[in-house]
Amino acid sequence: MFARWPRFVHCLVLPAGLLLASGWGLGSYFETSDDLAIIQLVRGITAVAPVSNLHLYFHGLAAVLALLCQQWPAVPWYATLLFGLLYAATALAFSVIDKLLRGRVPTWQITLLLVLIYGTLWLEHAMWFHFGRVAVLLAGSGLLFAAQRPMQRWAQGLGLAAFGVAWLIWPGAADVALLAVLPGLWWLSGRRAAPLVGAAIAWVVVAGLALHLLRPASSQAYSQLHQQATALNDYGLYRLAPATTTDTLGLRLAVSGMLGDSTLVNEALFRRTARFEPSYFRQHIAPAKLQATVFGLIREYFPALLVLATLAAWVLAHTDMRGRPGFWLALLAWAGLLLGLGTLLRLPPHLALPLLDLLVLSAMVFVLRDEMESERRAVRALLLVLGIAALPFTVKTLRRQQQLRTEQHRGLQQLRQMRRHTYPAAVVVTDVLDEAYKSQSPWGRPRLGAGVGFLSVTGWYTADPSQAQLRKHLTGTPDMAAALRQLARRRAAVKWYLTPATARLLNQQLARSVQPTQQNWQLTARERAPGGSSTAPRLYFPTAQPVK
Repeated sequence: MFARWPRFVHCLVLPAGLLLASGWGLGSYFETSDDLAIIQLVRGITAVAPVSNLHLYFHGLAAVLALLCQQWPAVPWYATLLFGLLYAATALAFSVIDKLLRGRVPTWQITLLLVLIYGTLWLEHAMWFHFGRVAVLLAGSGLLFAAQRPMQRWAQGLGLAAFGVAWLIWPGAADVALLAVLPGLWWLSGRRAAPLVGAAIAWVVVAGLALHLLRPASSQAYSQLHQQATALNDYGLYRLAPATTTDTLGLRLAVSGMLGDSTLVNEALFRRTARFEPSYFRQHIAPAKLQATVFGLIREYFPALLVLATLAAWVLAHTDMRGRPGFWLALLAWAGLLLGLGTLLRLPPHLALPLLDLLVLSAMVFVLRDEMESERRAVRALLLVLGIAALPFTVKTLRRQQQLRTEQHRGLQQLRQMRRHTYPAAVVVTDVLDEAYKSQSPWGRPRLGAGVGFLSVTGWYTADPSQAQLRKHLTGTPDMAAALRQLARRRAAVKWYLTPATARLLNQQLARSVQPTQQNWQLTARERAPGGSSTAPRLYFPTAQPVK
């Protein structure tokens, strides 16, 4: 019984204590506005009713969240679910390390190693929160946990369940995690990992096919449009060549994240104006992205790279391991995965560090899996490297915390100013939410105003089918431009709180294709306060002008 006590502490108690301690001491902040936008959708704040199908993420889970939010709205269900899964991923990863070292090095060294790994390689996941982190960590840690116990069916079921849940949260993140841990799965159980890998691949194929076949047409169109907008704004894959003023306006809307006007921003627009030219991308885009990826990894994640370098040096120094080509092939594959993602697509923090953590876990498996007399020295080397890296990383973390608190305060100030400028209003048309949501707490719920309908005109979800339903509910038409004109007529009930750049684009939408029998509505800003920023949001008033 007492022999199991350290394992219980390392695998279950320590992860909970570290997550609670870091949350209490440093706080938790959203990395992007994505999470809070999802929360507002499933709660029905920015939709007609709670959204049970997000189309891109949380397949099946969104319906559960929407139901829970309807039944018990005061409970932060999204944060509870995601942090519970983050705890599960942490416990699974700690279990892998504990099983590698248990009975072979002193217990206090295992404890210290786990604490240092959390403090330098894991802390960011709880502090700088994003659902993508949870998906990558849960999928990879679950598969490693199962591969380490190939003869235990409960472990296989638990690992595959973790991978399946991660895939439902974000399919692409789980797929990348599977690629990242393939070497670790082989090193843990060799050919016995084949059924596990086969089951994971079967899930990806079958679930992906089912998702594709069961999607309604509106969901399929939304998914394709989102992919094209992401390729344009996030990946920088397209070379733009608009031929008409209408196409130019559509591209400007797409670049600004204003995807709701399907007559201007659609698949046909990207086919006409956005082309992927390999030679242009290779000469003008890829070098800058590759350089940014390399320097970004070194600057932001030096502790993980130091651990990988230490493990590589350890392998190089021992002849019994140096001659195994699998480790060096895995290092090359991992480098290609990270640099390829960063160069061809994008490697944001919520993917970069989780992937590095999985690579570190897999490399530790290779070095520590064999019975070696020098194993204790290997652990001491890792403790030394992590201890040295912890000092600058602590300074970096405290600076980030200060920055995130500043952004959180600024976002809350923006929301308070919006409420002050728009009260009372039945409907608020705004582009403030996407920016103000960044760095907010997962456990908080920004107050937007009770009984107010919010029509956000910017953000990845503006093309979501729920937003067309919202426009139809508010105005009787799902068409964005027509809905804006309808809202412009309701001067007393609708307030427009926008940044000047967005207001200019909305004016071009309002003026487009106006029939002679219709009014040409334009948004006019109240002059900003003295000393105010020229880009700060302000209240706009619709005015009717004769059609020219």
